[in-house]
Amino acid sequence: MTEETPGFEEKPDVPSGATPDDAESKAAPSPNSEGAAPAGDGSADAGLVAQLDQVRTALGERTADLQRLQAEYQNYRRRVERDRIAVKEIAIANLLTELLPVLDDIGRAREHGELVGGFKSVAESLETVAAKMGLQQFGKEGEPFDPTIHEALMHSYAPDVTETTCVAILQPGYRIGERTIRPARVAVAEPQPGAQTVKAEGADEKAAAADDKESGGPDEG
Repeated sequence: MTEETPGFEEKPDVPSGATPDDAESKAAPSPNSEGAAPAGDGSADAGLVAQLDQVRTALGERTADLQRLQAEYQNYRRRVERDRIAVKEIAIANLLTELLPVLDDIGRAREHGELVGGFKSVAESLETVAAKMGLQQFGKEGEPFDPTIHEALMHSYAPDVTETTCVAILQPGYRIGERTIRPARVAVAEPQPGAQTVKAEGADEKAAAADDKESGGPDEG
């Protein structure tokens, strides 16, 4: 039996050239070795999930704010553009309204054959510019009277009309697009009272005569 020398402990074999510290580190088990899970891993994962949820919530709120801001900006742009167009149309209408008396003078001069020479050239240029700005003239003899666009200054009766009709244009009307800036001032004529009754009786007599003709005439006594 081999006797152990008192005071000496058995040490693991150390390769040649290795230090004692290497031997101790080799002998001691590593805290991160398999089978020893670090404490607190579950709580760390839960914290990361909670932080991720917070980030996602914040991102959704910021995205909604951005979409709402973009929609408000688009509405603002449309409103500004609509107001700009309205202001422009009002300004043009006011300018052309001031020019209407001049256009009336040009029309009267044309009717009397006085639109000649340089005055004719200037007048036609002015009318061309007004038309380019959207001014349209309306009002013709023979068209039905419309109180929304016509202003009746004279009234009479006529046997050859079946409804209230514009028989004379005293002053033409003007519009810009769908907006009337001045109604046409006209003389109107209505059917003569009783004319409809006479026409109706005549139509009845003609119908009765046609019926008698188809039936072979009145019965002979």
